[in-house]
Amino acid sequence: MPTLDDILEHVGEFDRFQKQTFFVLCLLSASFTPVYVGVVFFGFTPEHRCSSPGVAELSQRCGWSLEEQLNHTVPQWDGHGASFSSRCRRYEVDWNTTGISCTDPLGSLGGTGDTVPLGPCRDGWVYDSPGSSIVTEFDLVCEDSWKLDLFQSSVNAGFFIGSLNIGYIADRFGRKFCLLTTIVANIVCGLLLVFVPSYLWIVIIRFLQGLVSKGCWTAGYILVTEVVGPQYRRTVGILYQAAFSVGLLLFDGIAYALPHWRWLQLTVTLPTCFLLLYYWCLPESPRWLISQGKNDKAMKIVRNMAKTNHKKMPSHFKDIKFEEDDCGKQNPSLMDLFRTPQIRKNTLILMYNWFTSSVLYQGLIMHMGMAAENMYLDFLYSALVEFPAAFIIIVTIDRVGRRYPWAVSNLVAGAACLATALIPEDLHWLKVITACIGRMGITMAFEMVCFVNTELYPTYIRNLGVMVCSSLCDIGGVIVPFIVYRLVEIWHDLPLVVFTVLGLIAGGLVLLLPETKGRVLPETVEDVENFHRQSAPTAKKIYLQVLGSEVARG
Repeated sequence: MPTLDDILEHVGEFDRFQKQTFFVLCLLSASFTPVYVGVVFFGFTPEHRCSSPGVAELSQRCGWSLEEQLNHTVPQWDGHGASFSSRCRRYEVDWNTTGISCTDPLGSLGGTGDTVPLGPCRDGWVYDSPGSSIVTEFDLVCEDSWKLDLFQSSVNAGFFIGSLNIGYIADRFGRKFCLLTTIVANIVCGLLLVFVPSYLWIVIIRFLQGLVSKGCWTAGYILVTEVVGPQYRRTVGILYQAAFSVGLLLFDGIAYALPHWRWLQLTVTLPTCFLLLYYWCLPESPRWLISQGKNDKAMKIVRNMAKTNHKKMPSHFKDIKFEEDDCGKQNPSLMDLFRTPQIRKNTLILMYNWFTSSVLYQGLIMHMGMAAENMYLDFLYSALVEFPAAFIIIVTIDRVGRRYPWAVSNLVAGAACLATALIPEDLHWLKVITACIGRMGITMAFEMVCFVNTELYPTYIRNLGVMVCSSLCDIGGVIVPFIVYRLVEIWHDLPLVVFTVLGLIAGGLVLLLPETKGRVLPETVEDVENFHRQSAPTAKKIYLQVLGSEVARG
């Protein structure tokens, strides 16, 4: 009995219809960038110091340059403002006192830099930045710097909870319905972020945006891979993720042109309103329609596909019917992911790799943003390396396999993080190069874990396995802001040492997984447990029942 993939061979596996669908969904993938890594620009922390009343007037009276003013009035100023005291403490003196010396102001007040008491920044901060971020608007520095961590963690917490529910909506009500509802919700949240006046509401809305945005991106990924033939499915999935990399470049350019975070948020949100045109220009997934028994609607889409691709629909394909598995349905449970030795090993390794990929990917982006001499250029360089990463995956996965490129990419990412930490600060260009190599490695690892995850589980727990394992990605996203922003206060490159350990362990664990190159997706638990054997299991398919005169005569 022919399958849906057999019909695609006649009406086009990746022809004009699929290319149009792929292109418009790539716009969705690119628009996800500001949500996922927006903290780099929305939460940029510029150099800062306490605002001290009277300092500006004294500096003007004495004719000080900015550097002289900082040396005289900022505690422990070393020319870079890098210490906690210089950023978060001020001299407890009255700079409006008359008779202050211009050559030794602290001495004329009866003290020295070491003896004058220090106090907190009661009058706010002065930021050395021409633009604005949530940090400068709400003073998320010093004792309140943890609130920036919470800003990014909230969206990842939304990813975690939303991915569990959005997947159900996509399976229950369809990919297109899921896309449109989450796009609307994402637009509303994006616009609210522009106008809400308080930090608390920003965190709440950021969490709500996380609830819908990742599920929206995932629904697009599912749809684009369900309308193409099997030989194009993996490549299309990788290129869909590469569209996210294009979004990084666009986001970087917009952020450079608009250094004020509310205008930036508005600018990246308004174009997503055009995604509502998906109601007219996107099809529903014919595979989902088949699985729901909506055969007439599925056939209508297939006929439109043939017409758009200028192909002729074979006359004997009259109807589509979903054939249930003869063995009956199995009810998956969480324990099935740990019940047998091989599946248990696969689950634990995949969970760790999802966690590590998220921590290293987001962590490197955040750390490069903090360490950058030019934030926009360094972000651009690190985004560009994602394109060769996608190319290497496409070239190697069907020639070399999955396991070794995946392991090497993790090991390269870990080693590059260590090298970046050890390179002296005065060789900033070399630190950027090695960090970009690490970014390329973890990008490859992140993209590979997405599709290898599906190849290591039997059919009845495949979706459950992907959902549970990938949830560790979002947990990693919740933790990574605290790893980066807190550890840099101890040593600026300490987060890179943590990334090194995580990456090297991940690379070693990948080598314990079976190679899935050239293997049909496993059908049963026994297939997975015997994956080391040469024989390949038979894949479950969605069948097309041929109803016509030829069958009637048979």
